Amino acid sequence: MLSTRQVARGTFGLLAKRPAVGARRSMASLSSLDKKVRQNNWEEGNFINYQKMSENLSIVRQRLNNRPLTFAEKILYSHLDDPHNQEIERGVSYLKLRPDRVACQDATAQMAILQFMSAGMDSVANPATVHCDHLIEAQQGGPKDLARANEINKEVYDFLSSACAKYNIGFWKAGSGIIHQIILENYAFPGGLLIGTDSHTPNAGGLGMCAIGVGGADAVDVMANLPWELKAPKVIGVKLTGEMSGWTSPKDIILKVAGILTVKGGTGAIVEYHGPGVDGISATGMGTICNMGAEIGATTSLFPFNDRMHEYLAATKRTAIGDFARDYAKDLKEDEGAEYDQLIEVNLSELEPHINGPFTPDLATPISKFSEAVKENGWPEDLKVGLIGSCTNSSYEDMSRGASIARDALNHGIKAKSIFTVTPGSEQIRATIERDGQLATFEEFGGTVLANACGPCIGQWDRKDVPKGTKNSILSSFNRNFTSRNDGNPATHSFVTSPDLVVAMTIAGSLHFNPLTDTLKDKDGKEFRLQAPSGDALPSKGYDPGQDTYQAPPKDRSSVSVMVSPTSERLQVLSPFEAWDGKDATDIPILIKAQGKTTTDHISMAGPWLKYRGHLDNISNNMLIGAINSDNGEANKVENFTTGEYDAVPAVARDYKAKGIKWVVVGDWNYGEGSSREHAALEPRHLGGLAIITRSFARIHETNLKKQGMLPLTFIEPADYDKMKPDDRVDIMCTELAVGKPITMKVHPKNGESFEVKLAHTFNEPQIEWFKNGSALNTMAKANA
Repeated sequence: MLSTRQVARGTFGLLAKRPAVGARRSMASLSSLDKKVRQNNWEEGNFINYQKMSENLSIVRQRLNNRPLTFAEKILYSHLDDPHNQEIERGVSYLKLRPDRVACQDATAQMAILQFMSAGMDSVANPATVHCDHLIEAQQGGPKDLARANEINKEVYDFLSSACAKYNIGFWKAGSGIIHQIILENYAFPGGLLIGTDSHTPNAGGLGMCAIGVGGADAVDVMANLPWELKAPKVIGVKLTGEMSGWTSPKDIILKVAGILTVKGGTGAIVEYHGPGVDGISATGMGTICNMGAEIGATTSLFPFNDRMHEYLAATKRTAIGDFARDYAKDLKEDEGAEYDQLIEVNLSELEPHINGPFTPDLATPISKFSEAVKENGWPEDLKVGLIGSCTNSSYEDMSRGASIARDALNHGIKAKSIFTVTPGSEQIRATIERDGQLATFEEFGGTVLANACGPCIGQWDRKDVPKGTKNSILSSFNRNFTSRNDGNPATHSFVTSPDLVVAMTIAGSLHFNPLTDTLKDKDGKEFRLQAPSGDALPSKGYDPGQDTYQAPPKDRSSVSVMVSPTSERLQVLSPFEAWDGKDATDIPILIKAQGKTTTDHISMAGPWLKYRGHLDNISNNMLIGAINSDNGEANKVENFTTGEYDAVPAVARDYKAKGIKWVVVGDWNYGEGSSREHAALEPRHLGGLAIITRSFARIHETNLKKQGMLPLTFIEPADYDKMKPDDRVDIMCTELAVGKPITMKVHPKNGESFEVKLAHTFNEPQIEWFKNGSALNTMAKANA
C-alpha cells in the first residue's frame, strides 16, 4: 500500500553541551578506522577520515544523551567544525560544517572561481573539481556538437583550465560527462559530505554520500577554508518495502514521492530512504532517486550503505573504499529507533510506473491513468520527441534496459516513430555501451546519440522539428520540466518518466500507449506486446573508461597564469558590491510583482544565456525576463514609474540604478525553486535590487540572496501578498534587521492610504554582517584585511 503518515514529533534539540559520564562511544572500532584509504583514484593526498568522523559523532552522541540518530544526522554531525559546542536542533540551528569535497559545473564554476580569485589565496583549501558539461549544445550529434562547443567556448574552457591548474583543482574537460555521473563514478564515498554548485548534486546519495547543491559563494567559502553553514535540516524518512518488477524502475519511486511531497514539500529537509526495499535497488538506481529529490525542494536525499554500493565501488575500481566503508558500516545507516519528522511508506511491489508533468515535476500520474489524463486535460497526444539519458538516468542499467526494449521492437521490424535521442552520462558510459552494443541498437532504432553533457535537459538543445509557439508533447528521462526548460518553447508539454517508458512510447509515437497493457503492430501488421525491460546493473566485462579527459593540476603551479581578457564578452573580473549605507530604504518601487511559479529559470534563464555565466553585466540582461507580471499577465514587460512607459525588466532595473533608485521584487510561493544558479541572486544585486519579498523561498535561492547582500524576506501573513499592487511604493526598515525579529515594510499605494506589513527573515548574526558589508565575499575580505 502507498501511504504517508506523520510520526510523533520528538524533541530533537540539544540536551546537554558537555559529554555525559560513561556515555557510549561511536559503534565503530577506532582502531579499524585508522587507515589510509584514498578518496579517489585521481588525488594522491586526499584520504577518507572515518576515524575523525567517528570521533566527532561520538562527541555529539554523548551530548545528545545517546538518542538514536538518522543516517543524515550522522553524516552532518560527524562533519561539524566544532562538535563540542555546536548548537544542534533539527530545523532550527545553523550548523557549521567541514565538507570533504567541492564540485563545480562549468556554468557556475566561472563565477565561483572569479569570486575565489578575489580571496587572494594560492590554492583551494579543500579537494575540488570542475566539470565541463553545461555549455555543449545538442544539434547534430555527439562528436560534431562537442567539436563546435570546444570552438565556441574556447575562451571559457581556457579560463577554467588555467584557473584549475593555478588553484590546485581537478579539471574534467568537455566530453567527460555530466558532473553528477562523474562524481558517482569517481569521487562519491559512503558517509562523505560534498557540496556542489548544481542543484542535482544529491545524485551522490546513491553511494551513501550527503551531497548538497549550493550557490557558488558557498563553494568559495569552503575553497577558502571557511566552515560551510547549513540550517540543520529536518529529516523525512521514506520506508521502502517490497520489490520492483516488470516495467517499474527506480525513477518511479521518486516520481511517486514527488507527487506526495510536491515541489516544496521537501524544503528544509533531507529525504532518507530506508527499509527492506532498499536492497533491491542498484547503486545507480539509488542515485536516480536522490538526483530528482531536488525537484521536491529537499536539501539532499540519501540511502544507507549496502552491498549494492560495494558492488558499484568495486566495478569502478574503488574496492578499497567499499571495504573501508564496511568497517564503518554501523554508522552508515540509521540507528534503530531513529525518529523522522515525517514518514512516507512505499510498497515497491505495488508501485506503478509513473509519468510526471507537464510544466511541473510533481504532477504525478500512474501509467494506468495517463491516457485518460491526456484526454481530460487536452494535452497534445502525439509524442514528438523521446529523450533518454541526462544526469538522472544515464547509467549502464538504464541504457541496457532501454536498449532491450528497442531491440524487441527491431526484432519485430519496427523502429521509433518519434524523434529519439540518447545522452550518455559520461565518457565511461558511452564507451562501455558502444563496446557492449547498446549504442548500436539505439542508432539502428533511429536514435541520435548526443554528447556526454547536459544538453536538452538544461535547454542546450537547438530544436528544429517544431516551430516555437507550437503546442507539442515530449517525453524524457530527465528531472525537470518547467515551461520552456528543454527547448525554449513555452508551448512544449514536457513530461518526465523512466527511460523504459520513454523508449516504449517513442515506438508508438503517442501519449496514449501503455506498454503494460497495449499492443503494437509489427512490420507485417500483426499485434504484439513489448516484453518487460531487462538489463544488468553493472557491465559483466567491467567499465571501459573511454578517452582520457581529466587534467590534474601540475605539481608546480607557480608559473601558471589565469586567462581572462579585459575585453571579453563572456568573462568579467568582479568588483565588490557596495556596503549598506546604514539607513532605511524609503519610497522605493516594486520592479515587478511576479505571480505564480517563479523558478530560477524565470529569474535567470539558461539555454543561450549560459555563455554569459562568467560575465555578470551581460547575463544580467536576462534578469526576470521569464517572470509573469501580475499587472498585465505578461513576461518581461513592466512599468517604469519614472517615465510611465513599459519596458523589459532588466532595462527598467538599469534605469532605476542609473538614477540611484533601489527597488524590490514581490514574489509568490517557493520563489527561486529549481537550479542552484547564484546568477539569479547576483543579477538583482548587480542591477540595484535591495530585497526580494515573497510568500516563501526555495532553500538555495534564499541563501544565495543573503550571500550577495540582498534581503530575502517573507510575508508573515501570506495573504499580504494579495494586498500588494505592482505600482505601490514601499519603505523597507533595514535598521530593524535583527536575529529572530520581523522587519516592517510600509506600503504606499498609488491610490489609497498607506499601511504596514510585517516581514520575516532567517538571518543569523554572521549573515547580518553579510548584508551590512554588502556581501559574504566583502565580509571575508574585511576579515582578512
